[in-house]
Amino acid sequence: MGRHLRGRRDLTQYVSHLRKALGGNSKDTRLIVTIARKGYQFTGNVVAVAEMGDISKRTAVRIPATESWQTDTPPVLEFPAKEAVPKAQKLRQRAAVVAASAVILVGAGYMSWRYLQATGPPKPNKIMLAVLPFQNLTGDPNKEYLADGLTEETISQLGRLNPERLGVISRTSVMGYKHKDERLDQIGRDLSVQYVLENSLRESGDHMRLTAQLIQVKDQTHLWSQEYDYPAKDILNIEADVAEAFAREIQVRLPSQQQIELAQSHPVSPEAFDAYVQGYFFFERNTDKDTDMATKYYERATQLDPSYALAWAGLSRARKWQAVRGLIPKEEGYRVAREAVDRALVLNPNLAAAHVQMGRIKQQVDFDWTGADASFRRAAALEPGNPEAVRSAAALARMLGRFDEALQLSRQAVDLDPLNAHSWQSLGDTEYYAGRLDAAAADFQKAIELNPDVFPGSISLSRTYIIQGRAQDALSEIELVRYDDARASLYPIAYYALGRKKEADAALSELVAKYHASTPYQIAEVYAFRNQSDDAFEWLDRAYVQRDDDLFITKVDSLLKNLHRDPRYVAFLKKINLPT
Repeated sequence: MGRHLRGRRDLTQYVSHLRKALGGNSKDTRLIVTIARKGYQFTGNVVAVAEMGDISKRTAVRIPATESWQTDTPPVLEFPAKEAVPKAQKLRQRAAVVAASAVILVGAGYMSWRYLQATGPPKPNKIMLAVLPFQNLTGDPNKEYLADGLTEETISQLGRLNPERLGVISRTSVMGYKHKDERLDQIGRDLSVQYVLENSLRESGDHMRLTAQLIQVKDQTHLWSQEYDYPAKDILNIEADVAEAFAREIQVRLPSQQQIELAQSHPVSPEAFDAYVQGYFFFERNTDKDTDMATKYYERATQLDPSYALAWAGLSRARKWQAVRGLIPKEEGYRVAREAVDRALVLNPNLAAAHVQMGRIKQQVDFDWTGADASFRRAAALEPGNPEAVRSAAALARMLGRFDEALQLSRQAVDLDPLNAHSWQSLGDTEYYAGRLDAAAADFQKAIELNPDVFPGSISLSRTYIIQGRAQDALSEIELVRYDDARASLYPIAYYALGRKKEADAALSELVAKYHASTPYQIAEVYAFRNQSDDAFEWLDRAYVQRDDDLFITKVDSLLKNLHRDPRYVAFLKKINLPT
């Protein structure tokens, strides 16, 4: 293993020198590019000359620019046998070689001067980093969830280092490169990052081995690589070591408090960590069945290690979502979710994920907007690079009508996580409620392209089309909505907008008959859109009694526009503590 790593380091140095000689540090020249986790690719056209004779008689072998040169399979060039060369011709050849060498040396000197001019003291601009998904090299496909969990944890650790200097692309955006051999320069363009951290995971008995490599995208040089060998029970300490080493390598100054936090050990039972990352894996799949599986794994993690704060925060989130989806009684789900997040915050008051979850409960269950705002701000202060915290803060700002602030936060979430469908969904939501319907439609479509199952996705796009007066387009989009209750709530609005009253009435009757217990707020929206105010307020009151989690959009909901001049509307806003 050691000899192999030394060989790779030597090759890396050779390629670095070769790039400099070829001008590979130029902004416009990329003759040798790095293929993520594979090796190198020469992108220029190469002519191999068999001998130095008359140029008209040379035999050349041309390598296409698309030919890949990987570290373990360099290209082999075959030349015809050499022919005798006259002495006078050899002298001319030597003279030509000397002249060519002089030109090369002058060119190399010039390029070195350009390189030194281009480098220098670190610029104050914010550094952007992408942590590529951990490669699972254990040979066990059942360890994929562990590799994914380590990716998440590493991103979280690095995102806390120094947010003024360092921005870390979030998990969802980088996971798109899992099992893909994408060129690093393309990754750099996709994510607008200057650095990439490559990672791999191996297993040997009861030990885990992590290999990390820091690569600069602009010239694809390897700035640093390191191996870490840990007992499986200490797996969480790996991320702290990587974070410290990365900060040192790119000269990010850590505030003293962050240095203290990184130096502290957070021992977690390896079995509990194993259960937690499986819970996270299933929750991210976003189906009712997978949410139930996630809950079981989160519960197991808390049973195995009752001091594991992150597992309690995960359990709170899963239980709350079960209540929202009607998978468990709403009152019970909200109670268990609150107890779990309270436990997480007692165990770790500085856990950003727990503050985000507490903010959700205060916002959607308690209608405590001030408390929710404080929770989201605390989460963002603890982890400024956490897009979930930023999106949550944006959601609260737009629900209170603070659209300028919400737009700024939503765009920040997209910058942090540009390939995350939820970030684009959040930006589209903000634009929709701010009345920027064309921009909202475009961003909802972007979110759906990134992930067809993004929530609310097609629901939001359908609503946008209806408000734009494109009800026929809305009907086509409604067919793609994956949730039966949401789809049932949209049909009566679209039919009514098209003037198809008979179909609208039938669809409304079906909605009330089937989903009155789970969608009181959506039924109120339908009646409000039909300008049937009495019925709308009756269903809003039912939604309040049931603590419908959609009530928090009441102030900015375009479908409730017909209620705005009714004094009962202002009274209802006061009832749920929203500013009037």
